[in-house]
Amino acid sequence: MNSGFGEGSFQLENVSVAFGTHSVLSEISFEVGSGEVVAIVGPSGAGKTTLLRLLNGMIAPGQGAVRVGAFDLKAVQPQDLRQLRSRIGFVHQKHNLIPNLRVVQNIVAGKLGQRGFLESARSMVLPSRTDQEHAHTLLQRVGIGEKLFQRTDTLSGGQEQRVALARALFQDPLALLADEPVASVDPARARDLIRLMVDLAREDGITLVACLHDLSLAREFFPRTIGLRSGKIAFDSTTNEVSEADFDDLFKFASPR
Repeated sequence: MNSGFGEGSFQLENVSVAFGTHSVLSEISFEVGSGEVVAIVGPSGAGKTTLLRLLNGMIAPGQGAVRVGAFDLKAVQPQDLRQLRSRIGFVHQKHNLIPNLRVVQNIVAGKLGQRGFLESARSMVLPSRTDQEHAHTLLQRVGIGEKLFQRTDTLSGGQEQRVALARALFQDPLALLADEPVASVDPARARDLIRLMVDLAREDGITLVACLHDLSLAREFFPRTIGLRSGKIAFDSTTNEVSEADFDDLFKFASPR
């Protein structure tokens, strides 16, 4: 794979996605520049998760084009798509951690897509000193450096979120996608985690696209916000230009999907 993804940008052109006869996204077009920090807001069922899955190549559009850096995801070879996806960190709403493993093993799992089978197996069973040191540095950056060897199923929900973020950063990503990363925590913890995520992305020059329900978080931390309603873009604007009425309309006119 060449270095075409080095810019860490996304471009969608007239993208539509349907599952069977059910339309999920319709004629979506926007660009996210390298290093840009963007919030996508909208109600449940608006198509936000599907949109993120498009951006990291987990699904293909029914029509239109998705480009990651210089790569058209419809044309990229399978082995290149795997490598490209390994450079896109993904923070899931439900963390997707392995509960009976230690924190360091969960973090090292972030690079499984970049390694061969035997190396991956060895790194999961017995992480190298280099991997342990890297994981510990990342845990320190997210504020829980002392949890490196703790079993993951003994962590609090907020600590699990930080491990999930550290795992994504362990990939040395050029872009980071976050799917409702604070949906299950109280407002104070949600604000702290979003601030941390945005600060780390900016420190490392990582493109960040985060799906949120909460306009106040988008307004405080994200300079640009895209509003999604019923699979279509309702607005794409500088965040301070998004009114409460614009945001309320996303939910008022949203249809179940």
